[in-house]
Amino acid sequence: MSKAFPYLNQGAAIAHDAPDDRLALIDLGTGTERRFTYGDLRRLSGAWAAALGARNLPPGTRVAILGANRAEYLIAFLGTMQAGLVAVPVNHKLPAETVGYIVADCDAGLAVGDAERLALAPATLPRIDFDSPEMATALATTPRPPTTPAPNDPAMFLYTSGSTGRPKGVVLSHRSHLWVMEIRARPVGPVGQKALVAAPLYHMNGLAMCQSVFAQGDTIVLLSSFTVRGYIEAAARYRVDFLTSVPTMIAMMLREPALLTANDLTRVRNVRMGSAPLTQGLIDQVRRAFPKAGISNGYGTTEAGPIAFGPHPAGKPQPELSVGAAHPAVRLRLMRGDREVDDEGALEMSCPAQMNGYHKLPEVTARALTPDGYYRTGDVFRRDADGFYFFVGRVDDMFVCGGENIYPGEVEKMLERHPAVQQAAVIPLPDELKGHKPIAYVVPVPGTTPTESDIKAFALANAPAYQHPRRVLFLDELPLAGTNKIDKKALAQRATADGISVT
Repeated sequence: MSKAFPYLNQGAAIAHDAPDDRLALIDLGTGTERRFTYGDLRRLSGAWAAALGARNLPPGTRVAILGANRAEYLIAFLGTMQAGLVAVPVNHKLPAETVGYIVADCDAGLAVGDAERLALAPATLPRIDFDSPEMATALATTPRPPTTPAPNDPAMFLYTSGSTGRPKGVVLSHRSHLWVMEIRARPVGPVGQKALVAAPLYHMNGLAMCQSVFAQGDTIVLLSSFTVRGYIEAAARYRVDFLTSVPTMIAMMLREPALLTANDLTRVRNVRMGSAPLTQGLIDQVRRAFPKAGISNGYGTTEAGPIAFGPHPAGKPQPELSVGAAHPAVRLRLMRGDREVDDEGALEMSCPAQMNGYHKLPEVTARALTPDGYYRTGDVFRRDADGFYFFVGRVDDMFVCGGENIYPGEVEKMLERHPAVQQAAVIPLPDELKGHKPIAYVVPVPGTTPTESDIKAFALANAPAYQHPRRVLFLDELPLAGTNKIDKKALAQRATADGISVT
């Protein structure tokens, strides 16, 4: 790290220059507002580190964190790394069997969390409940200085969602996300800006945002989970400057115009959406709802971090649907098969935030990382003549319809240009003749009543015929997965249960 960013341990990256009385965290995760200063955050995370040290756990022991968003989650996360141990935030919304698999796979020596989620861990694993006297005693321990790890020592494991098999433990070093925090540091501007986080802390989106905010001395407003009313009312009540979200969360907000009108959101200066593709329709709606806010279209991966793109090196304006140009500290290339191309292909990237590898999966790691050090993202991007990148879709999501490749995200972008479509989700259904055909689940704009024939006609007029959805089904809202992204697996199961066919 540079002299201007002096941290060596991820857990200790808590703004050294922030005075003890500066507000670090407004925690709404337990139903009652609790406020924590930077002095509190340093003291409590150091106390947790000391309490872990007293348990004589070997260096590098994994500590599973199983809980809803709240202050103790962040304190345990930071203090675990300060102690020279490895934090493992666990997605507790996965099936219980999968949660048990993750806790066992990471070889956890301890679990910490709330009672409801800790019940998912193996009964034989030692545990500390956030609300127990043992936790209170731990947080009253005299703080200890953080350990000084080697740069490549593991700091945390983040597990993949397991959508294409068993979840994989992504091993991230101290250096990896210290680099992310340094790159994200705001060079100028008033301190104490507030960022609202409702994304689950077991996911990169919310966790990396909290780390970056603490490293530069600003304030997190933390919700236990996302609800439309809770999110809007917290943004207004606490006069937040920065919203971080996945696009689905913002789309759900925009379906509540009366609630938006009743709450003053004029303080919002930046709306950052990431972890899923954006559509022009959503950008236009966000601009109307937050006319003073800049809109950021983020992209990142668990395996290689949340920074791949940045401003154009020549200062050219960024197209709204673009994720940006290549970041100067990141190497990017587009591959079609084994050949590098200039226009469209699977993205490979190499950067300082890259994972050490997958835990206990050397063969899978070897397939994910190229011999010359690039991570194969599995995401297809298009690059225009100016060097701006545009997300096309997941390699795994692409399906073939009558010999034509269809990326659901491209069809969704087109459908959401329809004035009566708030959100669209496209999935493939098997077809004996074509292989697969697309169908669409659509959430209408409030106050509109589009028909299936309306949407089909729009698709045929605005895209190649093979992309048009053979069935259009309407929902009040789309199901969400544990990361607040649209749950396409649930939609596929619904289609099967409802007997939807395209023949």
